[in-house]
Amino acid sequence: MAKSPEQEHPTKAFGWAARDPSGVLFPFKFSRRATGEKDVRFKVLYCGICHSDLHNIKNEWGFSTYPLVPGHEIVGIVTEVGCKVEKVKVGDKVGVGCMVGACHSCDNCANDLENYCPKMIFTYGATYYDGTTTYGGYSDVMVSEERYIVRLPDNLPLDAGAPLLCAGITVYSPLQHFGFTKPGMHIGVVGLGGLGHVAVKFAKAFGVKVTVISTSPNKKEEATEHLGADSFLVSRDPDQMQAAMGTMDGILDTVSAIHPLLPLLGLLKSQGKLVMVGAPDRPLELPVFPLLMGRKIVAGSCIGGMKETQEMIDFAGKHNITAEVEVISMDYVNTAIERLEKNDVRYRFVIDIGNTLKAA
Repeated sequence: MAKSPEQEHPTKAFGWAARDPSGVLFPFKFSRRATGEKDVRFKVLYCGICHSDLHNIKNEWGFSTYPLVPGHEIVGIVTEVGCKVEKVKVGDKVGVGCMVGACHSCDNCANDLENYCPKMIFTYGATYYDGTTTYGGYSDVMVSEERYIVRLPDNLPLDAGAPLLCAGITVYSPLQHFGFTKPGMHIGVVGLGGLGHVAVKFAKAFGVKVTVISTSPNKKEEATEHLGADSFLVSRDPDQMQAAMGTMDGILDTVSAIHPLLPLLGLLKSQGKLVMVGAPDRPLELPVFPLLMGRKIVAGSCIGGMKETQEMIDFAGKHNITAEVEVISMDYVNTAIERLEKNDVRYRFVIDIGNTLKAA
């Protein structure tokens, strides 16, 4: 007979979990494994709420299993390390992002691209090597193999740094891979939400010209004056879009809602690249003719490998890049999820686990 979540492992743990696709989270007792020789155990202090948490809680992508403890923007302080751990010690500030395992034998893993490993293990809602379910960061303690631990720079605040473990690497990796970091380039960022606002900060730190593309004219001041974008385009304004045709070297599309790609392709120069990092739940329409006529590329990107994630967090520390966050208490989480559904957050909720998660 299968053991209950509370009895699967020797160390008691406590968090909040979804029991079904209703989207409501409840206090939840479970357990974490003992600290193995290559494991790092840490006390969770903050955890960001990612839009994918919302999708997973409600099983909108079709592969959720319950009970489900969400959270993959997890930061805290190391409390125990295994005997073969080399890169962190007790007392260090660390984090865990979207994954906690992979096969470590495929070409992707050999090239520091664990995020594209066919056997990549998600931080929550997945099956770990030992057959047990992985539970995320809406909880008091986390255990992870050292390979999946990110060391956090001393100057990076834990609350505003937590979302970088998902949102940060999601935009940093394509900016790097697709060559959107050369000074003088003109890069568009579609959507000014949890991903988009961080994309603007990273792109500006690389020294490129950034235009925010949004359906909301009221975000112009925020984009240009607060976040430092060079210009702002209202995608529903035909005159503005026409004037910007053929001016961009690349576009990072962070939008998860259904939206037309044709106008975005028109903004690209010949040989420009439109890179999708949002995840709409239904297929988008892709017009091919504009691709042919400009040798343009539509591509996708999903988080990054562990080596690149460490590079990203170090770059963020060097350039003082953080997410714009609203810190909340654990018992506010269901209200926060409702607000996130309405995009009523600027720009990322972060749960103060350390001070507000109270065991039942």
